[in-house]
Amino acid sequence: MPIAGRHLLLWDGKCGLCRRAVEWVRRRDRSARFEIVPYQEVAAPPMTPELLAACRRAMHVLTADGRTLRAGRASLFVLRETGNGRLASFLSLPPLVWLVEVAYRIVARNRSKLSWLIFPPRRA
Repeated sequence: MPIAGRHLLLWDGKCGLCRRAVEWVRRRDRSARFEIVPYQEVAAPPMTPELLAACRRAMHVLTADGRTLRAGRASLFVLRETGNGRLASFLSLPPLVWLVEVAYRIVARNRSKLSWLIFPPRRA
């Protein structure tokens, strides 16, 4: 369960692109509003078989008030909570929110390729 008053951000701990995104969130979460944990390390509860399956496909936020957000809407929530409320509010308007969800889906499906292209392995 999330720590009282904090949101639980679940991400893929095996994904390089996800790791970079989480680093970005950690740098901007100056008020420590998020508990950020790879979904692979979360015990039950709050992890359920259904949530585990869903976390394999998308980032999730379990909000302090009990909501579960996933994918693009979770990203917009994180953006809002880390000081980018105006941008998040604008992107939350239809049809923009639908475009955010489509973009999230495309990136999520191709994250291993994108991770390698954006952050190529370093040579010794």
